[in-house]
Amino acid sequence: MTQPVSPKVRRMQRLALLLLLVTGAINYLDRQTLAIGNPEIRAELGLSIEQMGYLLAAFSLSYAFAQLPTGGLVDKVGPRKLLGIGLAIWSVAQGFAGFVSGYSQFFYARIVLGIGEAPQFPTGARVVSNWFNVRDRGLPTGIFNSASTLGPALAPPLLTWLMLTWGWRAMFIAMGVLGVIAAIIWYASYRDPGETDITEADKAAIQEGEPPRTAGVSFAQWLRLFRFRTTWGMVLGFFGTVYLIWLYLTWLPGYLEIERHMSVMKTGIYSSVPYIFGFIGSIVGGAVSDWLAARGHTPMMSRKIPIICGLFGMALFTIPAAFTDSWQMALTFICLAVFCGNVSSACSWALVTAAAPPTYVASIGSIQNFGGYLGGTLAPALTGIIVQRTGSFIPALIVGAGIAATSALIYTFVVKRPISGADLEALT
Repeated sequence: MTQPVSPKVRRMQRLALLLLLVTGAINYLDRQTLAIGNPEIRAELGLSIEQMGYLLAAFSLSYAFAQLPTGGLVDKVGPRKLLGIGLAIWSVAQGFAGFVSGYSQFFYARIVLGIGEAPQFPTGARVVSNWFNVRDRGLPTGIFNSASTLGPALAPPLLTWLMLTWGWRAMFIAMGVLGVIAAIIWYASYRDPGETDITEADKAAIQEGEPPRTAGVSFAQWLRLFRFRTTWGMVLGFFGTVYLIWLYLTWLPGYLEIERHMSVMKTGIYSSVPYIFGFIGSIVGGAVSDWLAARGHTPMMSRKIPIICGLFGMALFTIPAAFTDSWQMALTFICLAVFCGNVSSACSWALVTAAAPPTYVASIGSIQNFGGYLGGTLAPALTGIIVQRTGSFIPALIVGAGIAATSALIYTFVVKRPISGADLEALT
């Protein structure tokens, strides 16, 4: 049984999760602006579908490579500083996108957006590790990860309204201003346990059942993580999770307009529905993970089981979504696929807190996220190419389903055991 913590720690836990949920929702709202404005931006700037695919991919490519140094920096300098700086950078880039005059400027704005957004989820994993006991991290991880669906759920009605009322440029500028305000609130409000006056008993309750915490991770220590099979399994497994989630995230509005012939207004309404299911899936995944841990499964297995089931479910529901003639049935299957995908995604981030010692949590999380956003980079670009060449989204969806199923097998057979401090020290 986990030792209880004081009401003061409970308040700090709630505040931390609320801040992560809000900043994470802004993070995903900013990613969605380009997808929501897709037809209008293409028309005004004279872009092809393939060029739009590259613009959508530019963000995720820079985001993926920025993950590699970000995790170590979070572990070294702390979540408060790094997320505050990152949030400010990405918000300025988002606002700048409202002033672009062509493809190249937009491309560079999306690259800077990706770099700035990189600390968000490694920070979330480290904050949960800092404030919650290892046996209780599934639900809080599901809560902060649910921002990845809360943002997309809010995006279609909110951003479509902004765009139709004031234009797509004002939509980008307004989101940039909102992000700068959020950066100030985060930096002023969040503190790690070591920066507060909580008792030693509370610190002991949070850290019960895990090895002693050490100083920040050096570059040499960070490199050691790549010597382990578990690291590579998480990289390759998360590739498939993010690939299919990102396919839906970036192309769902365009899919509904191009393939299902919906109006802009109708698309703005219906494209938010799957992310309501995704929000629920993220919370359910985290809760199920903790439920499995409470019934005797190891922290690794309690996270892996929902990941694998979620990936197979996402692949399974994507296939009928591709082939049905009914847009209502297609949307239903997409809702179920996004639900399953976010069960998997939430538990992948919970797995981060169990797969390595506490000092390495953000580092292993950012490495995993690097693999994920290689998939996130490939998904919009490859989807744009496939649709441009074939005139249909069906082949693109089938490719995504196959990649998700392959990732489920990787989590099953490659990710076997956690990386211990002793394992890492043995490499010195």
